[in-house]
Amino acid sequence: MISSRQNQRLKDIRRLRRSKGDHALLEGPHLVAAALAAGLRLETVLATPELLASAAGRKLARALPEPPLAVAAELLADLADADSPRGVLAVARLPRGGVAALPLGEDALYLYLDGLQDPGNLGALARVAEAAGAAGLALSPGSAHPNHPRALRASAGSLLRLPVAVDATADALAAHLASLVPAPRWAALVPRGGVDLWQAPLAGPLVLAVGAEGPGLSPAAAARADLRLTIPMEPPVESLNATVAAALVLFEARRRRSVI
Repeated sequence: MISSRQNQRLKDIRRLRRSKGDHALLEGPHLVAAALAAGLRLETVLATPELLASAAGRKLARALPEPPLAVAAELLADLADADSPRGVLAVARLPRGGVAALPLGEDALYLYLDGLQDPGNLGALARVAEAAGAAGLALSPGSAHPNHPRALRASAGSLLRLPVAVDATADALAAHLASLVPAPRWAALVPRGGVDLWQAPLAGPLVLAVGAEGPGLSPAAAARADLRLTIPMEPPVESLNATVAAALVLFEARRRRSVI
């Protein structure tokens, strides 16, 4: 069992935590199981003796191609981003490409996150996008990285499965989608003065652009939006958080497609 903080594997994992490269740290049994189900190769798996002695731990260990390395619980907690890593942590190579990573499809839905800084919000939005059947997720330069442990946890596995493009400018995404017929519409949410969501034209390929928590959409992304949507709501509420608002739009677009 690994019982020293100076163990080389632990040092390597701490180094990975500080990078934004192609590796991801998967914390907890759910994410590790989701990675295995998605066919990802796990380079290192660390688990506490307590987890390995449990029924859940034994089941997880049987699913791995080789036995996990036992590590003291306090050392695993020191490696993890979460307050409670729940007994297991894995390292997986999860490279992220540019807009070419996104599939092209008729009537496809895409979510474009413009400067989103909070990894937890990114993960939640990825989960919404996958649940609504989106074809892919594009992240502008300067957005939180999809391999951030908090983003991966909040996505509940969606960021392991959903096609994701990083460092994607609005122009690059538009160029990648230019071959779709009809041309994709770009939609942006505005608190008032836009087209009522329930009446808006949402057929055909659609890109929903969601801005950063404070400043909103950048000028470049806002200029792409040829459809400005407003979600009708009762006063005195004036707006919804980005995850809820995006969910309403994506699921309304999905509903329309299911009844055509």
